[in-house]
Amino acid sequence: MKRFAALYFLNLTLLFMLFYAETSILSTLANKGQTQLTLFFLGMFLPSEQLQGADIWINPLYKIIINQACNGMIPILFLFASILAYPALWWYKISWMGIGYMIFSLVNVFRILLVVYFVEQNGGRENFYWSHDLLGNVLLISVGLGLFITFIKLSKK
Repeated sequence: MKRFAALYFLNLTLLFMLFYAETSILSTLANKGQTQLTLFFLGMFLPSEQLQGADIWINPLYKIIINQACNGMIPILFLFASILAYPALWWYKISWMGIGYMIFSLVNVFRILLVVYFVEQNGGRENFYWSHDLLGNVLLISVGLGLFITFIKLSKK
């Protein structure tokens, strides 16, 4: 358990430095690509007059901006750090990182659509806090935990 915890925090630090913090061209490209992917999927569900570039207009006075913090990269990196720290075969880890990436990318789009839906309802800005910070985070944490538990259960070490 100590080994897992140490590897987890080491992996998390390295992954955030490589793919999230604005420390290299790699992190910039990864985040721009992930944001574009998120906006592409959102474009399938939101009308073009509502999704304009990285902005989702709720009403003429209120918009949600999809940027690096909203593109789903953070929970993806947390999952990757967990998978990399767990003692399993490399091909299995890489497979599950791919599965996790795809699932988190889609769940993040669903999370954003939920936030848009609830903010559009009567509550407006008041609904943003609980739909984004509470419901959205519970959704991402639950999916990440579920993916990691499934990864462990199916692992043969």
